[in-house]
Amino acid sequence: MDIDAGPKVLGDDGQFHAADEAVDLSGTPVEAWLALALFWALGLTVFYQFFTRYVLNNSASWTEEIARYLLIGTVFVGATIGVAKNNHIQVDFFYRFMPRALSRAMGLMVDVMRIVFFGLAVVMSWQMMQKLGSYKMTVIDLPMNIVYGVVMLGFAAMFVRSFWVLRVHWQRGYCVLERPESTMDDR
Repeated sequence: MDIDAGPKVLGDDGQFHAADEAVDLSGTPVEAWLALALFWALGLTVFYQFFTRYVLNNSASWTEEIARYLLIGTVFVGATIGVAKNNHIQVDFFYRFMPRALSRAMGLMVDVMRIVFFGLAVVMSWQMMQKLGSYKMTVIDLPMNIVYGVVMLGFAAMFVRSFWVLRVHWQRGYCVLERPESTMDDR
């Protein structure tokens, strides 16, 4: 076996040289940046809670409630990424045994049901916000509708992304359920 036949990791000077590939974030959707911002705000809030509780021995009372709401926002906004990538939990076992026409119809039905579900979730979030009215958070004197507004924003983004997923599936003639080895990037 020739040792020199593999990839070269040492330069002519005997030193290890590695260069990272350029990072391209241009394809990162807006909801991913928003979820990242919420996640960092959550992390900073939890760090502040830890610091005030264990270092200063004087816990900030607002941090637990705000951290909970930031986690809710991170989940609902971040779930949009899962819808856009179409990688939420799904069972594709039976699609392998169905006739092609039936699996195609079922795949489209799943896409339509997803759109209906997220559309109804937006409506119900709005109705919940109307029922809450001027209800305030427990510790912070802010309206609770801020939290429900972020949840509704997440559902609305999932609703819009669901239409996009349906369009992609329609254009290429199959969905991920029919061909689980495919991704949303396959065109």
